[in-house]
Amino acid sequence: MTKIVVFDDHRIRREALRLLISLDSSMQCIGAYENCSGLVENLSPDPPDVVLMDINMPQVNGIEGVKLLSEHFPKVFIIMQTVYEDDDHLFDALLAGAHGYLLKNTPNDKIIEAIKEVTEGGAPMTPSIARRVITYFNKKPAKKSAMEEYNLSARELEVLECLALGHSQKMVAEKLFLSKHTVGNHIKNIYQKMHVHNLSAAIASLNNKKG
Repeated sequence: MTKIVVFDDHRIRREALRLLISLDSSMQCIGAYENCSGLVENLSPDPPDVVLMDINMPQVNGIEGVKLLSEHFPKVFIIMQTVYEDDDHLFDALLAGAHGYLLKNTPNDKIIEAIKEVTEGGAPMTPSIARRVITYFNKKPAKKSAMEEYNLSARELEVLECLALGHSQKMVAEKLFLSKHTVGNHIKNIYQKMHVHNLSAAIASLNNKKG
C-alpha cells in the first residue's frame, strides 16, 4: 500500500485529491494539510511514501516544504502540483529535491499514474514541463558540455535523457535493451559523478550549467 500525503491550501482540492487517491486500492491518503508549517511534526509518526506538494501556500510554501522533506525524510518521493509553468519555479522545485512536476490541470488518471511512476524510479512531468527539460538535451553543445563537465559516458547520458522523459528504470531497460540491474548501476554512477541524490536534481543541475 502506497501512503500519500497532500499539501495544498485549497480545501476543495485537498479533499478532491484525498478522494481520488482513495479510489485506487493500492493507495492510501494518510494526511492532507494547507501548508508546510508543521510538516516535520505531522509526518514524523508515520512518514508517507509520496507527497503531492503545492508551491504557493501561506506561511511555509512548497519549495521550503520540499527542502524540509529532503532533509528529514530523504526516502519520500515528492511530486509538485502547481499552476506555475515558468522555468524559475520549475528548477527551484527540482533543485530543492522534487522528483516530479505536474500542472494542476493534469487529468486525474495521469496523477495516479504519476504516483506509480515516481515510486518505480521515474520522474513524472506534465508534457509541457517535460519539453522544457528535454530542450536542454536536444542541443548538441549542451550534451558535449554535460559529458565534459561531469565525465558522463555516452550511455550514461542516454539513460539520463530517458529518465528525464519520465520513464521508469524498467522502461529505460526495455528501451535501451539493458537489464534493470545495469540501468540501476548507470543511475548510481550518474548521481555520484554529478554529486546529487535524485534525477530531478541532476536535470536541474545540468540546466543551470547551460547558462
